[in-house]
Amino acid sequence: MPAYDHNNIFAKILRGELPCHKVFEDDKCLAFLDIMPRAPGHTLVLPKTPARNILDIAPDDLGYVMQVVQKIAKASVRVFGADGITIQQFNESAGGQVVLHLHVHVIPRREGVAMKPPASFKEAPEVLAEQARKLSAALAG
Repeated sequence: MPAYDHNNIFAKILRGELPCHKVFEDDKCLAFLDIMPRAPGHTLVLPKTPARNILDIAPDDLGYVMQVVQKIAKASVRVFGADGITIQQFNESAGGQVVLHLHVHVIPRREGVAMKPPASFKEAPEVLAEQARKLSAALAG
């Protein structure tokens, strides 16, 4: 397996070198809104540990990421009035992974509304900021 690239875009976000619309952070995980969402509230959940994907992350770290994914999914149903949640996670280029830092997509879904195609639409920063505020508030209490 190739080595982890400490200069990937998510590593830069984790170090604070690039901005994001954060919805959750603790000492092990960061969750923020995707700037090219497939649906309103599309959130990415990342471990802070440098892991390319599911093939090289420690099982305990992966388990914690999934706990955060579940927490975000439950809050997303409330905040975005979702009828369901799509969870996506890709591994290596052949598996569809674009950024080689483990991340899980949490996408709130509405009955009868198709997801936008991947990377087809960049959401306005003010819309993302408001969605992040609402989701963060729901997660906080």
